[in-house]
Amino acid sequence: MIRFFTKDQYKNTVLAVWAILALLQACCTELMDDEAYYWVYSRHLDWGYFDHPPMIAVLIRIGYFLCHCELGVRLMMVVLNVLTLVLVDKLLPQKDNRVFYLILCGMGAMQLGGILAVPDIPLIFFATLYFYIYRNFLESQSWKNTLLLGLSMALMFYSKYHGVLLVFFTVLSNLALLRLYRYYIAVIITTVLFFPHLYWQYTHGFPSLQYHLVERNASAYDISFSLDYLAGQLLLFGPLVGWLLLYYAFRVQLQSNFERTLKYCLTGVLAFFLLSTFKGRVEANWTVMVFAPLVILAHTAIVRQQFSLKILKATWWVSLLLVLVVRVYMVWDFAPGVEIRPEIHHNREWTSAIAEKARYRPVVFLNSYQQPSKYMFYTGGTSYSLNSVYVRRSQYNYWHTEEQLWGQNVLLVSGNRPQHLLDVDSVVTPQGKLYTVTDTPYFSYSLIQFMPTVKLITAKPGEEVKLRLGVHNGYDRPVLIDKDYKPLVGYAMWRKDEWRRTIEGTLLLADALKQDSVEVSVLAPNEKGRYNLKIAVSAVHGLDPTHNSPVIQLKVE
Repeated sequence: MIRFFTKDQYKNTVLAVWAILALLQACCTELMDDEAYYWVYSRHLDWGYFDHPPMIAVLIRIGYFLCHCELGVRLMMVVLNVLTLVLVDKLLPQKDNRVFYLILCGMGAMQLGGILAVPDIPLIFFATLYFYIYRNFLESQSWKNTLLLGLSMALMFYSKYHGVLLVFFTVLSNLALLRLYRYYIAVIITTVLFFPHLYWQYTHGFPSLQYHLVERNASAYDISFSLDYLAGQLLLFGPLVGWLLLYYAFRVQLQSNFERTLKYCLTGVLAFFLLSTFKGRVEANWTVMVFAPLVILAHTAIVRQQFSLKILKATWWVSLLLVLVVRVYMVWDFAPGVEIRPEIHHNREWTSAIAEKARYRPVVFLNSYQQPSKYMFYTGGTSYSLNSVYVRRSQYNYWHTEEQLWGQNVLLVSGNRPQHLLDVDSVVTPQGKLYTVTDTPYFSYSLIQFMPTVKLITAKPGEEVKLRLGVHNGYDRPVLIDKDYKPLVGYAMWRKDEWRRTIEGTLLLADALKQDSVEVSVLAPNEKGRYNLKIAVSAVHGLDPTHNSPVIQLKVE
């Protein structure tokens, strides 16, 4: 079968089959958690978001405008996925369609994940486009190629921050670029185009840097971080032949500056994230931007150095069979007792059950950014995520949904039973039990931020430290405060992922909002060491306090 499609005239047929399968998969598979979250992004277009740059939101907005369903959310991903293959084919120095198809057959993640509305898909495409334009720039530093190079780098950065690594390793592989003034022009073009996002980050306190570089770090290294990363890379590049493709890519004999750049990028990205495992867990998909370098280098090594195709020939049909089984599972939950991505099944059922409980009331999910996103997509109802200081922040901490809910009768939903609430009901779903309780009047204050004048404070064990904080009211309207429940300003402290209790001070939120800055007393622990703390505001009716400041370092010595 592979041999039958080796002629160039069949290439369009292969791409068409690839696209049709992707469209069917995109249409018939329910949204994953993150896809629904990014769909909510698309309803609030902006120059930036807490987790990512805005490219994924723009692409979803385009597709969903054309089709209000799962296919619409993923439509542009399918387009970019197919165009990525077209560009990779153009980048192959010595074409052998049989080798190209065998490699693609073995890369199950590209077949299955290519439909998903996540930032990785535009990153793969724009990274491949960047390499295509960079090759042209090496051949001719024309104004056209200079402009396109600057544009491609900006589009890559707008997809995902990881793209900056490709530019860094490109320069490292070819230091002669630093002597080309038109390369500097390309960098200036990129900077100008990317400036709106940088300004968004500045005006919001650089939340993405704070989250990715500080808040995601583990308190201590665990060898499983590195082992899981290594295993994940082998599975990502092919469950059966990923190791072989990496071996061939590293064995290739380089014959040009462009090929050296591809190898630097492949090696550098894999090594960078391996080193990153010493700071915390690294997701396997963070390296997807080297899809094009891996395929091109492996393909080139096989064709140029006549490496054996025996393993690829023996396993391509097994890989496709595994992909077929996964494709069927993504559409039909034929193994309901198996906990493999249960988020892609039964979303209409559980969201309908919550909607019936809500009876047209807004729904506030506690400590989950995925569930309110799914709820809004599948029911069209109003929903919000109230993230306590004990869990990670999300983009819901920046949207203005909260102030629209002040004083309303809402339905609170939590995956864990709220300890401080009475009359708790529950809904049993295929994804687990959800606890529900009505709450009125509802108030919470996530958009109020207390900005510290210093990011590191030092204290002796048991010492009381005064912390000066600027008060920033992020709401578009005067803050409403429940007359009966008076929220307080306090703090939460943790070390080694173990939280101390939130200590509520005597500072009333209403009094704090009348001032430009306030002073909060922090009691240092008796045990020496480094601690993180956050200022927090209590929510209504005993709910956990919310995030209301960046992380502040406390050193007890």
